[in-house]
Amino acid sequence: MDGALREAFRHHAWATQQLLAFCRDLEPDQLAAATTGTYGDILETFDHLIRSDGNYLRRLSGNPPSFADLPRGGTLEELGGRAAEAERGWEASLAGPVDADRVLVVDDGAYEVRAGVIVAQALHHGNVHREQICAILTSLGLQPPDIQPWEYAWERGRIWERPTEE
Repeated sequence: MDGALREAFRHHAWATQQLLAFCRDLEPDQLAAATTGTYGDILETFDHLIRSDGNYLRRLSGNPPSFADLPRGGTLEELGGRAAEAERGWEASLAGPVDADRVLVVDDGAYEVRAGVIVAQALHHGNVHREQICAILTSLGLQPPDIQPWEYAWERGRIWERPTEE
């Protein structure tokens, strides 16, 4: 199961980086665009997604990334660096067995939660906010990149066509 979990987080990181790369060609007014039902504009949503990843890592591993306590905001380049750091953090955190039933104390001691819930939330949260960014791009008349796990699999050689029998 840990291998499947690592694969899910590799897709999570890849999808964020693909979307960041696509957005590097946008104009400042496009990056500041938002649409109904989204967290905020493109930059705010990326910042929130990546900052949250850092906080999930802090809760799960106790080792927050260097950006976890920085002020909100950043350029796409800065956010890309933070996303790469979060990716390395997930790889390190998931390198060994993950005890999904381990109890974590969160929110300044207000709650206890199982580690598996943090893992599930991190993946869900990333998907939600990447789709919000895609919705903003679509509202601008742009076709966002395909960031589904299938596209990840093709790019990474994790899927292939079967040879036909002759």
